[in-house]
Amino acid sequence: MKFMSRMMDWVSRSARSTKAKWILAVIAFTESIIVPLPPDLLLIPMALTNRQKAFHFAAICSVASVFGGAIGYYIGYNFMDYLGMPIVRFYNLSTEYIAIKDWYDTYNAWAVAVAGLTTIPYKLCTLSAGAFKVNFGIFIIASVLSRSLRFFAIAGIIYVFGERARYFLEKRFDLVLIVALILGIAGFVALKFL
Repeated sequence: MKFMSRMMDWVSRSARSTKAKWILAVIAFTESIIVPLPPDLLLIPMALTNRQKAFHFAAICSVASVFGGAIGYYIGYNFMDYLGMPIVRFYNLSTEYIAIKDWYDTYNAWAVAVAGLTTIPYKLCTLSAGAFKVNFGIFIIASVLSRSLRFFAIAGIIYVFGERARYFLEKRFDLVLIVALILGIAGFVALKFL
């Protein structure tokens, strides 16, 4: 409990820091490769502190996350045995790593869109997408769409509802992600048939 308390104190201090945007970008970038701290934890207090910049903060998260995802893909593509698998084993994701291959065989890089929206570790998807030689172009498109949808949905909720959104996001974050996933799938379906 002390660790979580200290981490939340750090997140709160970081959100008010003059370097908050840089910290947010670094967290979003590294979370796509190795760090277990999701950028949402910093995005939410930053957006609550300055609602007018909520979408700006979401853009920082999206861009940094996709760049980190591209690096994760590169690591998986070229160095999975030496760098990627130690990360997968460190987070005890070996079973998920094997299961995700079936996702890629069935859905190609669009499986990344699901991971980009949900609580499935995005780093697992970036590393494994490279390791399984998933089409890089589709990987990037799926990452841009899913990560942007995730971060901009959070920013939108905070922009519209302000402080009331904090309680909702803290208690119902998985629900928000599921709704965003459904909307994302609906968007893909609409694009396919339009």
